[in-house]
Amino acid sequence: MKQAHHNLEAWREALALVKAVYSATSTFPRNEQFCLTGQMRRAAISVPSNIAEGAARASSREFLKFLVIARGSLMELETQLWIAKEQGYFTDGIERDLEVRVEKVFALISGLIGAKRRAVSQ
Repeated sequence: MKQAHHNLEAWREALALVKAVYSATSTFPRNEQFCLTGQMRRAAISVPSNIAEGAARASSREFLKFLVIARGSLMELETQLWIAKEQGYFTDGIERDLEVRVEKVFALISGLIGAKRRAVSQ
């Protein structure tokens, strides 16, 4: 059964970001398993989850609220990427790929936020 959020490019790209984060964090040191690895995975999962939850809500105002939360989780992940970079946990350009993916998802969510804000103000 296809749901409304399945049609959203932001949701699809956020899912791809989750997959990339899981792959990248699988190479982190074992002692980070319950710290940075877990934090990054939770933040990444939160992005498409909040987009989906918002899309299932009854109003544009509610959807807007969840889009803002998703974008906040994305910025949490972006901060954690910087921390992992500073710790030297990335190899083979994985870091740049994640940065590009975060930027793309940020732009897509921001576009949806703008559209929903216009819908709410009308």
